[in-house]
Amino acid sequence: MAPSTALLDIQAGYVLAAITLLALPIAAVAFANSGPLWRGIGKGPLSIEQMPPPRVGGGADPVDPAIQAAEARQMLEAKSFRRQRRGEQPLDVEAEVTRLLDSPGAQAPGVDERLRAEVRQMVVARNERRMRRGEQPLDIEAETDRQLADL
Repeated sequence: MAPSTALLDIQAGYVLAAITLLALPIAAVAFANSGPLWRGIGKGPLSIEQMPPPRVGGGADPVDPAIQAAEARQMLEAKSFRRQRRGEQPLDVEAEVTRLLDSPGAQAPGVDERLRAEVRQMVVARNERRMRRGEQPLDIEAETDRQLADL
């Protein structure tokens, strides 16, 4: 019985070696042909590279004031309803709509001062890099205004 087990172990070793030697070239060919597939990952029709570029200088589409007032009223009514369900005082929806729509930022989109300060810091940093490279510095206020106009 002992010689047959040794014979099976030897034959099993040959079978394992044969399978490995057979599978190795197949795996090598599959790996060599997978290059284009790897380069195509993330490049489908829904990838970010296929998205249209953002509009430059167009800004947001103008909003109809009637639609804006209706949406604001609807959101405030929902907020008032939630407050009532919690046992709090309801909102005066009409007064809130008037307050929100008559605020300075509601009619004409102005520039937030924090945004202006952040853009100015960016321009100052760009100016410092330009001066280190030996280029002419930019007018900080004019460049800040230009950057905000591009937004």
